[in-house]
Amino acid sequence: MSPSLDTVFAALADPTRRAILSMLLEDDMAVTDVAEPFAMSLAAISKHLGILTRAGLISQERRGRVKWCKLEPDALRAASVWMQGFGQFDQIDLDAFERFLEGELSGLAQQQADRG
Repeated sequence: MSPSLDTVFAALADPTRRAILSMLLEDDMAVTDVAEPFAMSLAAISKHLGILTRAGLISQERRGRVKWCKLEPDALRAASVWMQGFGQFDQIDLDAFERFLEGELSGLAQQQADRG
């Protein structure tokens, strides 16, 4: 059974976990190498890795005495499909919307001035 979207998005909500995923894009890494660039304990990194593992975003395996982390890109597929559903809408042109609102507001102001 694949993890729920809630679990995947909760895992992705943390910037440390997103940074870890970016690092793992390059290649599999030992847990100690994953922890190196972060100013936190190995236990804290292990908690982040556990969350990513439960979300199915990474897998961990022991090779000898070293635990390795591997990115599991297929785990993002359901989240990606869900987000692409929002791509059906055209991007909002905020400048045009602002001009529209200004025109509407100035029209209302003119109507009030004509009445008063």
